[in-house]
Amino acid sequence: MQFEALAQHYKTPLYVYDFDAITTQYTALKNAFKARKSLVCYALKANSNLSVIRHLAGLGSGCDCVSIGEVKRALRAGIPAYKIIFSGVGKKDEEIQEALELGILMLNLESEAEMLRVETIAASLGEVARISIRVNPNIDPKTHPYISTGLHENKFGVELDVAKRLYIYAKHSSVLEPVGIHFHIGSQITDLEPFYEAAKVVSDLVRSLQALEIKLKFFDIGGGLGIQYDQEQTIDPYNYAQVILNTLKGLDVTLVCEPGRFLVGNCGYFLTRVLYEKTNAGKRFVVVDGAMNDLIRPSLYQAYHRVELLGGEGEASLADIVGPVCESGDFFAKNVLLSPTKHNDLLVIHSAGAYGFTMSSNYNTRGRAAEVAVEAGEDRLIRQRETFETLIALEEACL
Repeated sequence: MQFEALAQHYKTPLYVYDFDAITTQYTALKNAFKARKSLVCYALKANSNLSVIRHLAGLGSGCDCVSIGEVKRALRAGIPAYKIIFSGVGKKDEEIQEALELGILMLNLESEAEMLRVETIAASLGEVARISIRVNPNIDPKTHPYISTGLHENKFGVELDVAKRLYIYAKHSSVLEPVGIHFHIGSQITDLEPFYEAAKVVSDLVRSLQALEIKLKFFDIGGGLGIQYDQEQTIDPYNYAQVILNTLKGLDVTLVCEPGRFLVGNCGYFLTRVLYEKTNAGKRFVVVDGAMNDLIRPSLYQAYHRVELLGGEGEASLADIVGPVCESGDFFAKNVLLSPTKHNDLLVIHSAGAYGFTMSSNYNTRGRAAEVAVEAGEDRLIRQRETFETLIALEEACL
């Protein structure tokens, strides 16, 4: 990929996405489940650019959304309503109402209180709400605690016995239609065992529900497939599918998965230029024009992203790569070996396609970066760079 040419044309900081690589990732996962009825629902939170979603829509993807805004993004980008799932711990009444009116596939519920709100709102609309319930199987995903979601100590889902009781309630409700079951134990998982253990627990629950004549149509395994940021040994999609399918013997369900990072993480790059270097008491800092407001994962999770200096020469030494934001946590990497840099040298930060732009902010009144797609050797702008005028528009209107 011609990073220098892209940086010159679109300026920096800049996000670049390889759409051909996204196609490869989607196809690999979809093919892994070809022996079973399946639906891949892209987790919009990973990268919600409309062009990214539209590209996946063209491949046949559905979407997993965690706000009504994401639901409307999916629809705007061409995802059919019958392929959209609305998840999330806290849905406002108006969000629930709008989702029901839009006729999406199902609402994924995370508590009894939420189910009762959905029932009340559905009744007021004269609608039947298709629902799934997120089960917390209490399986350790062996990942970073901030992205672990399947333990009792996490805020997500309900315990197995609670889920069973909620399904029985829903079966007897005139406005609730239980159609699915869902679990998601965490993100960036590189071990098959937690997936198997969770799927086994939840599939056993589905069998017990069948005995009560509660027949679910969708078995949603969430996302969580890890990617390679550093030297991780990642999971082959075929092996992943086989582990899940082995737990579903005798069950006639459509398998749903909700990949985000797996589809886009390694397909994205963040480009930033060197402003200058400085040394404090022998400590070397490379100061760049990107910052934690653009890519917060290193600051938030101490996440590793490989950094590539284009055209670097000379003996490498340890350096921290830092940005202009007024926080000590404003860094992309610490103590990495890097050749000497000069003004305007270009750094490529790899594996930035997921939870990069979507988690960016305007801290320090910094406009968010532009986004560019590259497909079949052609590049195009898919989000304009924010300007000072766009940043203050909503405030200025209130002066």
